[in-house]
Order: sequence, then structure tokens, then C-alpha cells
Amino acid sequence: MSLATPTKIQRLQGSLYEKAKREPECRFHFLYDKIYREDVLAHAYALCRKNRGASGVDGQTFKEIEEQGREEWLSGLRKELQEKTYRAEPVRRVMIPKEGGSGERPLGLPTIRDRTVQTAAKLVLEPIFEADFDEAAYGYRPGKSAVDAVRHVRDAIWDGRQEVVDADLSKYFDTIPHAELMKCLMRRISDGRVLQLIKMWLKVPVEERDDKGNRRMSGGKKSKRGVPQGGAISPLLATVYMHRFIKAFRKYGLAERYGAELVVYADDFVVLCRNGADEVLNIARRWLTKIGLTLNEDKTSVKNVWREPFEFLGYRIGELYSPRTGTKYIGASPSTKSTKRFRQKVRAILHRGNHQPWGKVRAAVNHLVRGWANDFAYGTIQRSRGKLDYFVWNRVRGFLRRRHKVSGRGTYRFSYDAVFGELGILRMQTLPNANAHRETCPRAG
Repeated sequence: MSLATPTKIQRLQGSLYEKAKREPECRFHFLYDKIYREDVLAHAYALCRKNRGASGVDGQTFKEIEEQGREEWLSGLRKELQEKTYRAEPVRRVMIPKEGGSGERPLGLPTIRDRTVQTAAKLVLEPIFEADFDEAAYGYRPGKSAVDAVRHVRDAIWDGRQEVVDADLSKYFDTIPHAELMKCLMRRISDGRVLQLIKMWLKVPVEERDDKGNRRMSGGKKSKRGVPQGGAISPLLATVYMHRFIKAFRKYGLAERYGAELVVYADDFVVLCRNGADEVLNIARRWLTKIGLTLNEDKTSVKNVWREPFEFLGYRIGELYSPRTGTKYIGASPSTKSTKRFRQKVRAILHRGNHQPWGKVRAAVNHLVRGWANDFAYGTIQRSRGKLDYFVWNRVRGFLRRRHKVSGRGTYRFSYDAVFGELGILRMQTLPNANAHRETCPRAG
């Protein structure tokens, strides 16, 4: 459940957004004092507390802050900001597996105090940049989701744009140039204290530990590129910089010349074209190079959606067959990789060594089921949901059969109806989906 934004902060955000929308050339000066406003900092802390997350380099936890006294802790942080003595601490870097098992990616963990200040800055700055952001951008934006982006892609294809530039940026967060990013921010922010805060977060040292616990520092004042993944402000900064590419796309008329429709989600983007997709890819490559970014050529290609499906945000988009109508159509369905990852996560919860009470096990499974159903709530989904429901039932049945030492397969005691009934596991096929209607897209003539 999302944490409601207090009314006073909503009013502040609304006034910033309206001014930015009304005055596209306006640069905002008096912003710093709003970041350390008592209610803004308190709400920022509450958001960080809700998101939980591991501790930073100082080892401080939310539990310790609550025991110390949240109000006293926030008051001290507010005083540091007011007196301009606040300094960001190093980011703790950990490596986490990439989705699909293709290696690892770095995640930077700021301390809770730095996360709180970054979240407060985001609360103040986001409405200003939201007034500028293009409808093509979906990642990390309030009120927009991956499902919305996939729907946009499908609509563009159904409108006759069937040549696809399927693109991926190489190490986007790690390669954003600081100087160019600051220029983008300065188009809207003239408050030097806010800009100094952001520079501080960009230049913060990164701490890594090896298997023996030895400390290694990198980054710092000499670093010229990269936005640490894991910082609360980082998604907004990444979206601001990607907006530069979207502006070039609009300015040079690719929509008019090639019937091109751009859809961006963080560092993934696709361009749906009526014609000339190869030319569009070459143009995009040149633009990205000029702003210091690089395409991942191994994951970037041009396809005709009727001949070759592509994957975007965990969906497979391509030709499907409708048994009901006997026709082929272009649709979106969960990719094989996405369903495989879901199964892996279910197995990780329901392993033999899990001795947690059933209530906690059930909550973990349901959290996973609900999250997957929300992410894949659009397109041709019922068949995938049905298969995953059956998989979940089988894993739960096996888990409970072992726990309760039931002889045989346990299909009677832990039947399909029992697992999705009295035992309280959510059944994916009964959860809401985002399909307003079902249609078929005729093959282009």
C-alpha cells in the first residue's frame, strides 16, 4: 500500500508544477529551504522507512533511529541542512544478480540520513521536471508504469508502425556525464545550494568490501561520470538526462519523416516506425554518442514485428494466434524469461530449509504473486497466469506435504481448492488485469 503524501506537501508540489508548466523558461531559485522543511523531511523519512533497505556504511538501521528517537534524529538532520554543515557519506556498493542470471550489477546503498535528504530533494524537484517530461518517458515517473509503456508500444504497432528499433543503453547509470547532467538541471534550477547538494551526491566516494572484509574506495571528487544506482534521487536524475535524447527526437522530426513513435523506460527504449527503421537507429546512435552514451549493440537490433518478436520490459511482443477467432495478431504476453524468474523466486521461498511459520511463508508467496500480476497485467496473460497458478499450487503442496510429513503426494489434503482457499494463497487468474478489451491487429497489407 502506498504512503499518502500529506496535503501541505501536495500543495507545494502542485504550485511548483503549475509554475513550471506555465513558465517553460523559469529557473527556480528558492528551493533549498523547502528541502529541509520539517514536514518534507518527516515524509521523506517515512517513505524511506516504508521501503526499508539495508544500512549504509555507518551501519545505522531504522530500528536504531526509532530507539534513539525519530523526532530528535530528524531535528539534528534538519539543523545540519539549515546550517549547511550536512555532508554526504560514502555509498556502500554491493553486487546483485541481474535478472535472467546474466552476471551482476552494482547497487549503491546510501546511509539512511542521505537517503532521507535525497528523498526530500526528490519531493521538491520532481514536480518541476515533471512539467517538462515527454509522454514518451515512462520509467520512474509518478502515475506511469511499465504496463503503460507496453500498451503504448502495442498501440503504435496496431497503428501501422511495424518496423521496430529494439534498443538498450550500455551501463546507462554508470556513464551519465556529470557536467552535461548538471547543465540539464540548471535549465530549471538556479538555487546554488540545491545544485551543490546534487554535485555532492554525484561525487560521493563508493566503498566496496572484498570477501575478506578489506575496504576499497573509488569514485569521489575526481569522478566525472555515473549516477549511483540505489540512491533515492538517482532515478529522477537519470530521467532528466534521458529527456535530452527525447527532445532531440522531437526537434528533428523523426515522427514526421519516418512515422516514428518513441517509447522510453529508464535505459530501455524502442522506436516503432512505419518505414526507415535502420536510418532511425543510425540517427539515434549518433545522438547518443554526442551526449556521452553508448548503445549496447549486442542487445540492439531492427526487426519487423510480424516476422520476429522482441522483448520489452519483460513482455514478448509479436505474432500470436487466437483459437477463438482463428486469426493471427500482434500482442503482448509475458516472456519466457519473466515466467522463469518467477518460478525461481517461488522455489527460493518454498525450499526445504524454510522453517518460518506458515503465515510468513504465505505472505512472502502472496507478495511475489501480487507483484508479478501487477507487472504483467496487460495483454494476453490468462494462459501464463493459469500455468503459474498450477506451478505455485504444486510447489506449495510439496512444501506443506514435507512440513507435515504427509504420505503420498498430498493432493487430497493440499488440493488446488484448499491451497487457493483456506490456506490463503492468492490465485493469479482471479487478480485484476489492465485489458480494457480484447482485439486483434490485422496483418499489414
